[in-house]
Parts: sequence; C-alpha cells; structure tokens
Amino acid sequence: MKNHHFRQYSLHPLINDVIDRLEFHKPTPIQEKVIPAVLRGESVIGQSHTGSGKTHAYLLPLFNEMEESKKQVQFVVTAPTRELAIQIYDEVRKIIHYANKDHRWNAKLLIGGTDKKRSIEKLKEQPHIVVGTPGRILDLVEEGALDLYNAKAFVVDEADLMLDLGFIQEVDKTLVKTNQEIQLLVFSATIPERLQPFLKKYLENPAHLTADEHKLSPETMEHRLVPLRHRSVSEMVYRISGAIQPYLAIIFTNGKELANQLAEELTEKGMEVGLIHGGLSPRERKRMLKEIQNLRYQYIVATDLAARGIDIKGVSHVINAQLPKEEEFYIHRVGRTARAGMEGTAINLYTDQDVQLIEKLEKKGLTFTSFDVKNGEWEEVKAWNERSTRKKAESDTEKEAWRKVRKPKKVKPGYKKKMKQQKEQVKKKLNRNKYKK
Repeated sequence: MKNHHFRQYSLHPLINDVIDRLEFHKPTPIQEKVIPAVLRGESVIGQSHTGSGKTHAYLLPLFNEMEESKKQVQFVVTAPTRELAIQIYDEVRKIIHYANKDHRWNAKLLIGGTDKKRSIEKLKEQPHIVVGTPGRILDLVEEGALDLYNAKAFVVDEADLMLDLGFIQEVDKTLVKTNQEIQLLVFSATIPERLQPFLKKYLENPAHLTADEHKLSPETMEHRLVPLRHRSVSEMVYRISGAIQPYLAIIFTNGKELANQLAEELTEKGMEVGLIHGGLSPRERKRMLKEIQNLRYQYIVATDLAARGIDIKGVSHVINAQLPKEEEFYIHRVGRTARAGMEGTAINLYTDQDVQLIEKLEKKGLTFTSFDVKNGEWEEVKAWNERSTRKKAESDTEKEAWRKVRKPKKVKPGYKKKMKQQKEQVKKKLNRNKYKK
C-alpha cells in the first residue's frame, strides 16, 4: 500500500490512486493543514511560499468531493494570469487522466486573450470544474453562459497578486453571483493589509493556515549580501555569474527599463539570458516562456509582477540586481528557489538605500551573510552593519579631534593644511588612548 501518509485523510480510493500516480509520498506542511480543513468544508486562508505544494493542497480534497452525476459547476479556481491558470488547468487535467475519468469529469479553461464566442460554445454543457482568469469568468457569468450558483467551492489563487494587478474587484463581482454557503479558499504568499477588506467581506471565521508561522523562508535557503559600491549592476551580475553554477537563476530588477538594459548588457558580455516583463507582447511572452521551459536559458532577467504570474521550475538561484522597496516583494522573489526541501541561494546587490529593508527583514528572522566576488571566487567580507558601525566610530573620533584643534587668531596662507595636520595628530592620540582602555 503506497502513499500511506495521505491515507490518514480517508480520501476516496480513486484519489489515493491518483496520489500514487503523481508519486506523492508525504504531504507538504501546507498540505497537512489545508487538506483536512477543506474536507471538513471550512473556508480557508492558506499562506505559503511558491512551490510548497499549495495547488494540490486544494485540488485533491476538492476532487474528493466531486459528484459526477451532477452536470453543474462544482468548483472554480481563479488565477491572476493566463500562464498561471494554464499551469493549474494542466494539473487538473493530469488528475482527471490519472483517475481514468477523461470522458466523465469535465473541466474547462476560461482565460482572456482567447475567442470569447468559442468559450461560450464550450459552455453549452456546464463543466464540473472551471479554471480561469477573473475577467473572462466574470464576462461569461454576466453573459449567462456560465452558471456558478451551485458551485460548492471557489478558489482565489495568488490573492496578493490579484490585488496588485487590480483583479480582486472582478473576483468580488463574481462571488456575488454564487450562493452564500460557498466554501471560499484564498491562497497567498503574503496577506497585505490592503487585502483585509475583501477577506472580511466573505470570510467570517476562516481557518488561517500557514506552512510555517515563524519562517519567512525555508531553512535550506541562504541569503547573501553583496555591496554594489561604485560598480555597475551589469558588471556585478556578470562577476556573480562566474562564481556560481546555477541550474536556473532569475535576476530581478525593479522595472522593465533596467530589465531591458541589463539583459542587453549581459548579452553583450556573452551571456544568453531570457527576459520577462510586462512590456512584452502576448506572443513574445508565450515564446519566451516556451524557451524557458525548454531550458534554453540559464539566466532570466525579470520584473516582479511578470515573474509572479508564472511558475518557473528548477530555480536554484535568485539574484536581486536591485532590492525591492517592500518586504513582501523580497519574500515573493526569493520564494522562487529552495522549494520542496531543495537548497537555494538568494544573492542581493545592495546600496546604502537598502539598509532599512535589510534591517526589517533581519528583525523578522532572516539571516544575511556578507560576500564580495573577487577573481571569480566568493570572499566573505564584514557584515553590512559592522561596516557602517566602524564608519560611525571613525566619524565620532574625527569630530572630537576637530574640537581640540584651535583656529589661529591671525589667518595666514596654508592655515587649513596646518589645522588638518594637527587634527590628524590629535586623532592618532585619541585612537591610541581608546585601545589602551
């Protein structure tokens, strides 16, 4: 008997067979918490890092409750981007295939950027499962082509990205068209304050489930800080590339202008890099994603929102060419690596402007190690806060030395030079006294 760790949930034998065929042996931490709650019919806020097994945490128990004889929508999964919706739909199709229900369990993918009339044609017979983007699902509900009133469960995946992209209003309008007893499952890597009004509107006493309440990132992830100083971003990223051997590395920037510039400069240095940002046309984006999946690139330059909407597998390194302004974006970025118990490394170029963010992340429990890259090798350097402390100590001694130097009553040529020399002598004396203590 296989998958004995999943058998504790008393799932239908058919679903246990699916789990065997998926080669899942042990539930992930988020699955351990979400599967029983969904089976009990509870509404859930599930918080976990990307790649934590979240998708199957809700799909497996929802499929377990499937009533094949009812020809109506039984559960809906919404995702903020087409790519993410397609990836979830692929997992749905895989479960249906492994359950040998290809012609009996009906799933439909409803996403923007496709022919709306064809979508309406597909819905002449209502599917059991709907996966799609909020805008297209709402359109079809308002057209009367899609009936969600009898749906038992509604999933909002990547809720914080839904919020950032402005789609939470469409989800809101769609939920109004469902019945009041619907089971709402909201999943997000972070729960920003701006999401609270939506959650409070639809969830009275939800189970707030986290994979690990206290850890911002897995123990298998290392966070490195590299000072940028006077050097250019492309030069440092190129140096870093010579000191690592990534399976796949994502290089993050804070905007598409720098993303374009960095990708161009790295290409000029002989690196072959992929590029993902919101300025790409749907056709360019589709081509790029296919090339990434086919492992054409070892490095991908990306912006936050563009990368968050897709699931890129096999990322061993995340390089922050620019640190983001907000903590939640840092967590999203580095969550691309160290998945499912694998090791991962986050490498962060930083300047004095990033100190506040680093301090906040350290207060929340992240540990940073400080390195530089010299002659193609990593070299450990003083911690970022030690460097600034030393500078401050020197500055205090400097001030005290200046206070002890008197300005001459009669100003003669070269007086500034003489004062500076006196100050240096006083400073040396102060330093000697300090070390004698």
